[in-house]
Amino acid sequence: MSARADRATAPATDLDEARDERYANPFAPPDESEAAAEARPRSLFGEILDWMLAPLLLLWPMSLAVTYLVAKSIANGPFDRALETDAYVLARQIHPVNGVAELSLPDSTRDFLRADNVDSVFFQVLGTRGELVGGERDMPLPHEEDRPQPGLVEFRDDVLRGNDIRVAYTTVEFPQTPGAQPVLVQVAETLDKRSQLANDIIKGVILPQFVILPLAILLVWFGLSRGLAPLHALQAHIRARRPDDLSPLEARRAPPEIEPLVTSFNDLLTRLEQNMELQKRFIADAAHQMKTPLAGLRMQAELALRQDASAEVHRSLEQIATSSEHAARLVTQLLALARAENRMSGQVFTPVEVTALARDAVRDWVQAALAKQMDLGYEAPDMPIEVDGNPVMLREMLSNLIDNAIRYTPPGGRITVRVRHDPIARRVLLEVEDTGLGIPVTERSRVVERFYRILGREGDGSGLGLAIVREIATMHGGELAIDDNVYQSSPRLAGTLVRVSLHAHVTGRDLP
Repeated sequence: MSARADRATAPATDLDEARDERYANPFAPPDESEAAAEARPRSLFGEILDWMLAPLLLLWPMSLAVTYLVAKSIANGPFDRALETDAYVLARQIHPVNGVAELSLPDSTRDFLRADNVDSVFFQVLGTRGELVGGERDMPLPHEEDRPQPGLVEFRDDVLRGNDIRVAYTTVEFPQTPGAQPVLVQVAETLDKRSQLANDIIKGVILPQFVILPLAILLVWFGLSRGLAPLHALQAHIRARRPDDLSPLEARRAPPEIEPLVTSFNDLLTRLEQNMELQKRFIADAAHQMKTPLAGLRMQAELALRQDASAEVHRSLEQIATSSEHAARLVTQLLALARAENRMSGQVFTPVEVTALARDAVRDWVQAALAKQMDLGYEAPDMPIEVDGNPVMLREMLSNLIDNAIRYTPPGGRITVRVRHDPIARRVLLEVEDTGLGIPVTERSRVVERFYRILGREGDGSGLGLAIVREIATMHGGELAIDDNVYQSSPRLAGTLVRVSLHAHVTGRDLP
């Protein structure tokens, strides 16, 4: 079987010219429409995940800062109360002696003030004239306006000898010494215990967060996956539908958020089904309206050939009859191609016994093969082989393969139609091999295009045969392959082997 005459070359369109210009200048800025077409929206899962995790990761360091401030406030409470007690105890040890403040500090009280193994404790007592009564001389003093009322303890943060300290201070007044300023009593300590307690609080709060935060991220991921599960289920349901299934989806079973989307999709399916029905009616009407006049034209030309006429008129009538026959065949192939390409037009697949189907197809073409003195053979296993498909379309596919082989094989050639079964791959192989001129390897990917014919090959085909075969094979989930006729009994003869592989439908027992 050879290939199929030359391809009509259409003039370049504006799109082709624009593409050529684009290739000629690859550094030209992209068109805005192209940029918009290339832009893809982000994943819905990723978008929601970003909007949930980004605030969480942003709030986490903020929560650490707030936790640190709260921990310091909590740590200051008990130590401030202890420091306040020290200030009261120290204030009770001050007594006026001849109008002058005197500090009577027993050893037990001094030991109480020094009883701290972590922080350094300091105290200072300034008398009625500002003189140092006891304690540290270099302790910083509060502002005059910040001195508390007698009997009240105030707190402040300060620095002593380069160390941060917490100071509790109060005043003691001598009513019997008029005009004398109140005695200032200050007790201070460093902040080591406070910092240690604050750090312990922060560790107790933050360390669990290092475990909780990854768990929260995992729970958010799991929650989003579960929340988007209906979308994945809907996607799987749509993918599992047959190409010819235009029945509406159940919108009530979809989540409320995507129910409008499902409803719109069902409306689209309804419009698509209406368009398919219109197309099927058009194909049926076109088949009737075009094939009938062509058949009448051929019949009238053949009747006119029987009448006495000049040689020129006779040749014209023969040309009319031949052209009308070719036109009728072209119309038939165009309609078959339209039906094959319309894969959602309600094709019903049933178990088809391919050995009997192939045998009947060979019988239909016996007379055409004999007219060209060809040997048309048929080979098949003894057991029946079934595939799921449309018998009319499969018969059309085999008819086109045999027709192409007869048209492009020289007279006296050999054509073999073969049905084979591959039990390992569970595939059915429909093969048509001939002893024609063969198809070059470089042309095999192009001869399946519509109206493509190899230049220099004689033949009256239209270039649609293999295009129809490919569409029907694809519609049945099969594959089309073109090879040399390596399976024929006489390897010395050249030719072509066209093979269609389909899924085998085996019931009851395995085939050999």
